Amino acid sequence: MTIEDDVAAMIRRIQRRDQKPFKVVVNDLLRKGLVESSQQAEEHRHYSTPELSSGPCRFADLDNISEILAVAEREDYS
Repeated sequence: MTIEDDVAAMIRRIQRRDQKPFKVVVNDLLRKGLVESSQQAEEHRHYSTPELSSGPCRFADLDNISEILAVAEREDYS
């Protein structure tokens, strides 16, 4: 596995701060990331959008765009 320079620098900062070997820090971070990723995947699986009724359609003919735009723009439509 190749660790990119910016990631290695962050790991070294944590390593110095926590006084732990590089290998331990990498494994701890991977473990945390994998657990978090798995929890997020689980949360996404159970998400659903609630149903919402907008009521009956106000227009008899949805193909009549000029009538719909007139109502949306609050114009008198004749």
